[in-house]
Amino acid sequence: MKKLNVAIIGQGRSGKSIHGSYYLSERNVYFNVKYVVEKDERRRKNSEEWYQGAKGLSDYTELFDKKDIDLVVNVSYSEMHYDITKDLLEHGFNVMVDKPFAKTRYECDNLIRIAKEKGVMLAVFHNSQPAPFFVHAKKLIEDGVLGDVKQVSIRYSGFARRWDWQTLQKKVGGSAYNTGPHPIAIGLGFLDFDNNFKVAYSKLDLALTSGDAEDYVKILLTAPEKPLIDIEINSTDAFSGYNIKVQGSKGTLMSTPSWYKLKYIVDGENPVQPVIEESLQDENGNPLYCSEKLITHEESGDYEGTAFDIGTAKVYESVYNTLVNGDKLFVTPEEAAMVISVIETAHAQNPLDVKF
Repeated sequence: MKKLNVAIIGQGRSGKSIHGSYYLSERNVYFNVKYVVEKDERRRKNSEEWYQGAKGLSDYTELFDKKDIDLVVNVSYSEMHYDITKDLLEHGFNVMVDKPFAKTRYECDNLIRIAKEKGVMLAVFHNSQPAPFFVHAKKLIEDGVLGDVKQVSIRYSGFARRWDWQTLQKKVGGSAYNTGPHPIAIGLGFLDFDNNFKVAYSKLDLALTSGDAEDYVKILLTAPEKPLIDIEINSTDAFSGYNIKVQGSKGTLMSTPSWYKLKYIVDGENPVQPVIEESLQDENGNPLYCSEKLITHEESGDYEGTAFDIGTAKVYESVYNTLVNGDKLFVTPEEAAMVISVIETAHAQNPLDVKF
């Protein structure tokens, strides 16, 4: 199998710890790091040692005269994603941009348009969509185990505070743009990325952050004949306990990226109770509460892998198969654009004061 040459822009936390760790893992049988673009000289030199054989560059424009690049991975600062990706596409490169795709839906659609006009691939790094805990939840729903799903709650919460660039609106920071693409993409996935989805409610607020970008996010998504999607990213929740909870007419799934618990009923084991219009009472005429003991089944287990290993590997595998075999991307840019639509709508509904 021929490896494709990659140029990666940025060696910050995501660039090194997520993308870089994948490149050096056994799962990577597809890509060879040819160039590393990093403005910080120390990081740039360290990267040349880390990715043995890679050449360090100080600016992404130095890639423009390179003829041996199959894919450019844009892991620059969030506010740079659009401009750099646009520049790369216009120069004829295949590009995968990290989340967030861009700041607005217009920017996303413009990048999609340019990629089509140039005949190049545009991908967005959403590694939660192929993560085992989401894939498992989707399969349970599709198999009918949970019955008619009424609500899906998605929590990416904790009790912590930040004071770095991710807390600033001018840097396209805040929980919606930074963490949000993960739960929002998952939420839209439960809606099958229905184009008729709506943001039924949203709230953005500041709690523990030192900056002017939100660290509390609440978003409710709906779509015709689909479950209610309840998304929360909350820096003040010390007792969330789960990441996904699916509630259906036959049971409930609760999971984190590491484990799951499932409780459900099986058709035929709990016959439908006839409606009784009168008040319930025992043989002595004493009132009774309407209750029963359902025959239920319970399962629990652990997931092998998370978004950071399995999810990342599947995204890269999909990108490789798209470039080599013309396959459809596992995560399409149109899906990623819908995620930005949700975030943009939430910000429009909850304008925050710009302080920095």
